[in-house]
Amino acid sequence: MIDQFLWVVIPYICIASFIFGHIFRFRHDQFSWTAKSSEFIEKKQLMIGSLLFHIGIIPVIFGHVAGLGIPKEWMHAIGVNDHLYHIGAVYIGGLFGVITLAGMLILTLRRITRKSVRKLSTNSDILVNVLLLFIVFMGVYATLVTNNIQHDFDYRETISVWFRGLLIFNPEAAYMSAVPLSFKMHVMTGFLIFGLWPYTRLVHVWSVPVHYVGRSYILYRKHRSPKRAS
Repeated sequence: MIDQFLWVVIPYICIASFIFGHIFRFRHDQFSWTAKSSEFIEKKQLMIGSLLFHIGIIPVIFGHVAGLGIPKEWMHAIGVNDHLYHIGAVYIGGLFGVITLAGMLILTLRRITRKSVRKLSTNSDILVNVLLLFIVFMGVYATLVTNNIQHDFDYRETISVWFRGLLIFNPEAAYMSAVPLSFKMHVMTGFLIFGLWPYTRLVHVWSVPVHYVGRSYILYRKHRSPKRAS
């Protein structure tokens, strides 16, 4: 019963919150759809942390898509055997995971320890930073530590199958029963951040300024002081 709640009910609640929360906020609260940049307060740590985070997170996302979305048998069919996949997932994925973790650590410490930045932050900002830091840490730990301790565990035969079942509305919670704790914590907090996403400043990642592309000019207006009466 507890497995059904953890690995079926909660994920679907988080997915529903992600979808309908975005729709509601976009329709009723567009003015808060912003990152509220704190760059003018402190720039150096923000630049370093953001650069490291974005360099690391993009390959990590693609790695998650491949690992969770592509069945193991399909990988074998295109010539990617288990040993080759393990090298890519653990060592290359681990490297980018560490880079992401370093960036997230810098950004989180900046938000918490810099008084001027903390004053500009809401409780949800701090929660998101800490939660993202924890998610990335657990992902790195699961990749570099758990995978090397429990050699017989293959998340493509458990987590990936369960995840694909969620997407086609045929989830099997039993696949998660033998999953190591570090992977379970990484997965659960990952769904939690998706559930909270629409209600935080994370929504700004969808605000790509595509409307600026193709604009041939920018209009500047010069302010003129009113003429004094003679």
